[in-house]
Amino acid sequence: MQIKAAGLTHVGMKRTHNEDSFFTMEEENLFIVADGMGGHSSGEVASQMAVETVANFFKATSNDDEVTWPFKMDKERDYQENRLVTGMKLANLRIYEAAQREAKYRGMGTTMVSSLFSDGVLIVGHVGDSRGYRVRGGQLEQLTEDHSLLNDYIKAKKLTPEEIENFPHKNVIVRALGMKETVQVDILKLKPMENDIYLMCTDGLSGMVNDQEIVQVVNKSAGLDQAAAELIARANQNGGMDNITTILLKFIA
Repeated sequence: MQIKAAGLTHVGMKRTHNEDSFFTMEEENLFIVADGMGGHSSGEVASQMAVETVANFFKATSNDDEVTWPFKMDKERDYQENRLVTGMKLANLRIYEAAQREAKYRGMGTTMVSSLFSDGVLIVGHVGDSRGYRVRGGQLEQLTEDHSLLNDYIKAKKLTPEEIENFPHKNVIVRALGMKETVQVDILKLKPMENDIYLMCTDGLSGMVNDQEIVQVVNKSAGLDQAAAELIARANQNGGMDNITTILLKFIA
């Protein structure tokens, strides 16, 4: 199974600078999307630090099994799952320590959704409200669960669609890289099928383009680059209230 990939980011219509970052590391089949948080430029610093830390960890461990890992392996996870989790935990620690050292970075953090394809399995790791989706057979499925106050309320109180729409704290994230010294990374293991398309995005896309529009764009686009551009255009047409980033992956036998 081979992967075609396309990634794109845009500042949106309301923000003055882009705090999102993304990274495609095709030699490792590793793909990362991050959405930074914090005042001034610190969100931008956090998201960039996160993707660079994970990417550099993968480069360091690609050909050298003797490289010392900063965290112990979880015996319940396989090697590649542990590798992805460790990269993300290391990013969390780097961001947290930078925020403790320098006042201008105090309170910075970032969400992250990352995908690693290895031995026929797609491993998705995520923290925060950046999302992973799958389009299979023309149908869209959200794979990740937001680590947000809104989602906690939905699960606990079963809010109505109107209550969800008017929820006053939609942007409150309850788990992100850099918020605490340690972080829990959610992991999914998926078996891709031919012609599956996986979409990773920040909430600047998922918050502005509904599921019906997303699947319509993906299904009608001639290729991944066109689909990525059209998804960002739709988010901007719908208001573009935040930075917008997406990576699309297509699996080909």
